[in-house]
Amino acid sequence: MDEVEFLRGRVYGADHDDAGPRPDRVYAQLVGGPLDGLLLDVTDRSAHDREAALTTEIGRYGPGGRALYERRGADDRRFDWRGDIP
Repeated sequence: MDEVEFLRGRVYGADHDDAGPRPDRVYAQLVGGPLDGLLLDVTDRSAHDREAALTTEIGRYGPGGRALYERRGADDRRFDWRGDIP
């Protein structure tokens, strides 16, 4: 199993030992970029909260960099990658 396959279905920012989705939470899938396939917990996000700048060490800027994701139009269940930022 490679790193990409290992990360699929895991929740961004969750504890490494318990990174699976929880039934009482709502998730969106991150599409593209360094966090492709991870789930983002959107339970407490408002409909107006369209972007997420997520810290990642595997993006263009390395440790301390962030990957920028944006909600896909009317599809609340997907956030598309828009690029990496320092």
